Amino acid sequence: MTQWIPVRAAATHGEAGAPMNRAAGARAGKSPLGWIARVASGLAMAVALLQPAQPAAAREGPPVLLDGMGTIAEQRLPNEARVTLQRIESGGPFPYAKDGTRFGNYERLLPRKPRGYYREYTVAKPNSRSRGPKRIVCGGPQRMVDDCYYTEDHYNSFKRITR
Repeated sequence: MTQWIPVRAAATHGEAGAPMNRAAGARAGKSPLGWIARVASGLAMAVALLQPAQPAAAREGPPVLLDGMGTIAEQRLPNEARVTLQRIESGGPFPYAKDGTRFGNYERLLPRKPRGYYREYTVAKPNSRSRGPKRIVCGGPQRMVDDCYYTEDHYNSFKRITR
């Protein structure tokens, strides 16, 4: 880690803080132009920090869509996820008030659809106090499970559920 020393102090004081002259600094292996390099790098950093920030989409390229994502067969889902799918098809009851609410797809990992197309449902873990990270997100009319996705990591990745 670089320790920044005021330019005046670096030019007139040695390592231990004792005054020194230029000749003593040169003999100690210190370049008399070293402070110029430190000032220049500090200015370069300040200029970089003052540049306008680019939006995340411009830095990262286009969002990753479902084309590169995997699928998971309904039979391979955990039991709790299969129960959640059955509840979605039957219209409930759901264990959490947030189940069936709008999913915004802010991560843009699912195909882009009109606002309100996707809804999220909790994949409840038995004997758990919290909702946990597992969800099923379904699109289209309620009770339809033709366009559903499973996530085990709270929306960081999705797998399309196939029947």
